[in-house]
Amino acid sequence: MTVDLDPIDRALLRLLVQDATCSAGALARALDISQPNAWRRLDRLRSRGVIKGYRAVLDREALGFGVAVFLGIKLALKGRVSIEDFERAVTAIPEVQTVEHVLGLYDYRLRVVARDIADFERVLRRRIMTLPGVGDVEANVLLSEERRPGPI
Repeated sequence: MTVDLDPIDRALLRLLVQDATCSAGALARALDISQPNAWRRLDRLRSRGVIKGYRAVLDREALGFGVAVFLGIKLALKGRVSIEDFERAVTAIPEVQTVEHVLGLYDYRLRVVARDIADFERVLRRRIMTLPGVGDVEANVLLSEERRPGPI
């Protein structure tokens, strides 16, 4: 279900994407509206599911994870392997940040972080390649990343 958004709602969402810690007062000042109006809009957007939550964005390099790799995973025998078993096993690996079930050449797309290439190789060989049903794997090392808020 699509929610109707007016220009103020869209501007409010753009501000939150830039800094999710903005208070209703700060949003109101930036948008030249009253604080109660900003609060009501936030509450409406949350209750309608437009704002699903807030999260901290961590710097992987500051935490010692200097390498990020996208993996394309093709399951070997779809009929013989339980997708649920694969998903349960892959989500239990701490270095796997995201698991996306996709349509195309591969069945899954994973984002994996590691301390360095040797650490990534260890994760790949000992954890990912031993998962139930893993067939073909393609790795793409992330060179740089630009975060974009998406269409609002």
